Amino acid sequence: MRRHPIGPVMIDLEGHELSPLDKEKINHPNTGALILFARNYDNPEQIQALIKAVRVARKGDILLAVDQEGGRVQRFQNGFTRLPPAACYAEQPELAEAAGWLLAAEVLAVDVDFSFAPVLDVDCGISQIIGNRSFSMDAEQAAQLAAAFRKGMRSAGMAATGKHFPGHGGVAADSHLALPIDTRSLSEIRAKDLLPFQRLIDEGLEAIMPAHVIYPEVDDMPAGFSSIWLKQILRGELGFDGAIFSDDLSMEAAAGVGDFMDRAQLAQQAGCDMLLVCNNPAAAEQVLDRLPVSQNSDRERRLQAMRGRGQFNRQALFKTEQWQQVSAQIKQLTETHA
Repeated sequence: MRRHPIGPVMIDLEGHELSPLDKEKINHPNTGALILFARNYDNPEQIQALIKAVRVARKGDILLAVDQEGGRVQRFQNGFTRLPPAACYAEQPELAEAAGWLLAAEVLAVDVDFSFAPVLDVDCGISQIIGNRSFSMDAEQAAQLAAAFRKGMRSAGMAATGKHFPGHGGVAADSHLALPIDTRSLSEIRAKDLLPFQRLIDEGLEAIMPAHVIYPEVDDMPAGFSSIWLKQILRGELGFDGAIFSDDLSMEAAAGVGDFMDRAQLAQQAGCDMLLVCNNPAAAEQVLDRLPVSQNSDRERRLQAMRGRGQFNRQALFKTEQWQQVSAQIKQLTETHA
C-alpha cells in the first residue's frame, strides 16, 4: 500500500485520546502535521502514548508540533521545565542558547518534532499579544538572542520556526481577535522588524510563520495571504528557502479574506507550504476534503527538514549533567520573573 507523503494541512485534536474520526483525519492524504495544545496534555506518559497513536494512525509521514516558547505560551507544563518569557534573556544572554537546547531536548524526548519558536517580533511597546514574548525592543539584541536560542534548539536536533513575519510587534490589536493594521512604511519595517528574520535566514532558519497583519503601505492583504510578502520579499529579497507555515486560519484576523476554503487557497497561492486549521474541526474537515490533493517536491523537501533529529529518552535525559545544570538555571530565571 502506498504511504502518504507530508500533506499541506495541519490539524489538531479535541482531547487526550484519538477518536475514530481523529484517526480518519490523521490519515487523510492532505494531512501533513498535527499541533498539540494544552487540552491534549496531562503528563509526559499520556502525551507519549497519544503521539504514538497518532504516528500509528498515519499511514505515512506526519509532523508533530507544539507551541512551547515559554512564558505565557507553554502548552506542556506538568513534567516539563517552566521556561521564562523570551524578554528575560536580555538580562542573562548567556542562557538563551541553553534555554533553546532545553526546550528542544524536552519536547523531542516525547517524540514531538518541533516547537513553533523562536518569536522574532521586535517589541514596540504597544502589542499585548507579543510583549515579553519578544526577546527585546532593540532589533539587534532581539536578533542576537533569537539566534542563540535557535542555535541551542538546533544543537538538540530541532528545527526552528521564526514568527511572525514581517513582525507583529508594531500593532496593538491581537490577531486572534481582530485584524491588526500596521501603517508603517516598508523602509521602517526593513530598518527594524526584518533584522531578526534576515539574521536567522542567513544562518539557515528552517521555517517561518507569517503574521495575520495588514501592512497597507506594502499590500492590502494580510502578510500570510500576500505573495508580495512571501514570494517577493521573503523568498526573493531575503533569500528564504525554508518552510512557510500559515498562522491559524481560524483566527479572527484571517476571516476577512473569505471562508475557510478561500483562506486555505489564498494562503497556499501566496506561498504557504503548510496550512494550519485549528480549533474548528468542521473547518479542518472541509479543507482536507476540498483542497486538491497534489504533490510538490519543493514543499516536501522543506517540510521534511522539520522532522525532529534528536534521539532523547526522557529518563536518560534527566540524568545528564547538561540537563540538570541547564534546567536549574532556567528554573531560577523563571522564578525570578514569576
